[in-house]
Amino acid sequence: MTTPFLTRRSLLAAGAGLSVAFMGRAASADEVQAGHKMIVVVCRGGLDGLSVSPPIGDADYAGLRRGIAIPPDAALRLDGTFSLHPSLAAIHAMAGQGEARIVPAMASPDRARSHFEAQDVLETGAAGVYATDSGWMNRALGAMGDRKVPALSVGATSPLILRGPVQTGAWSPGRASEKSPRLPGLLMDLYADDPLLGPAFAQGLETEAMARTALVGMAKGPPAGYAGGGLPGLQRQGQASAKRIGQTIAGFMTQPNGPQLVALSAEGFDTHANQGAAQGQLANRLLYLDSLAEGLRDGLGAEWSKTVVVFATEFGRTARINGTGGTDHGTGSTAILLGGGLKSGGIVGDWPTLRENALYEGRDTRPTVDSRALFKGLLRDHMGVDRKALDTTVFPDSADAPPILGLV
Repeated sequence: MTTPFLTRRSLLAAGAGLSVAFMGRAASADEVQAGHKMIVVVCRGGLDGLSVSPPIGDADYAGLRRGIAIPPDAALRLDGTFSLHPSLAAIHAMAGQGEARIVPAMASPDRARSHFEAQDVLETGAAGVYATDSGWMNRALGAMGDRKVPALSVGATSPLILRGPVQTGAWSPGRASEKSPRLPGLLMDLYADDPLLGPAFAQGLETEAMARTALVGMAKGPPAGYAGGGLPGLQRQGQASAKRIGQTIAGFMTQPNGPQLVALSAEGFDTHANQGAAQGQLANRLLYLDSLAEGLRDGLGAEWSKTVVVFATEFGRTARINGTGGTDHGTGSTAILLGGGLKSGGIVGDWPTLRENALYEGRDTRPTVDSRALFKGLLRDHMGVDRKALDTTVFPDSADAPPILGLV
């Protein structure tokens, strides 16, 4: 559904030529958990949890995975059962400091294996497909009432998770501003007295300045040549670019009136063929996620202690390797939690094992954690969202998925 905000943002992008349109006022530090921040990265395509956090200690892992199993001597050990993929060295170092945990068997409540349907359920927070046209993160902003928490989407298109009636900002890495530097100011003068467009232009200009400040903090600025949705580094740039994007997002978040909630997409995890093991197609993609995480941590500095980052995907992949050296659409997958305020601990949720009789429908990792329960716990403990609103509005009819508390 088209909202007035989307119309204003489109007008700002097309008419004013701004690379950023930022909406909403920042809350004071004592209004939203003393300036706590939350970042959600949607890993699109179906991220293979059994490669992200290979259960090396599970007796059935190597036999199911065969040629794409992560060798024990290459895996980055977490405990007696789980390791991390060797591409996730920075995240592994965070785990060693108590700043990273895994949720190895998570899924949304709907068991769809269609990308479109599964992403819809993950991002809307509904119990079923196409039940609502707004994202749970946008509704969480609404549930914070008069606190007016600023939020930002990163990428050429705003992810569904952040779409809705509450105004949010948008930044697309590398998108050039209008050639005429006077045009935004002229449009601001033109619409200064308009009750609808005047504030929108003012906020857009404010965040254009915020973007420039964030980018000045980076020696080389944003990656060049980006034209597309999601995380550009994932398919077009190297690790250094992904790290710079993370640092630039952090630059937004550490400014006065900067966003406290951020959502972005990372593409390219649909590994049906030639997936690879310690090296290869998936390994390269995980390197970019690792670099993004490292950039966020480094850029946030002292604010890292107030930040939670979640990497989540629409579904996992089959436990068995397929005939083309890859994996097919599955169910349970791994979510990654990062942050300086994270409480130390082991895995989040139960591990169902990979025994034949434990696999979901005889083929997938059986989910033991409802994604809504994870997000609800973080929103309650970290962002101070009311429990009733979480059960009824943010995640409709979700009282049967109680929040996982005590992670932060």
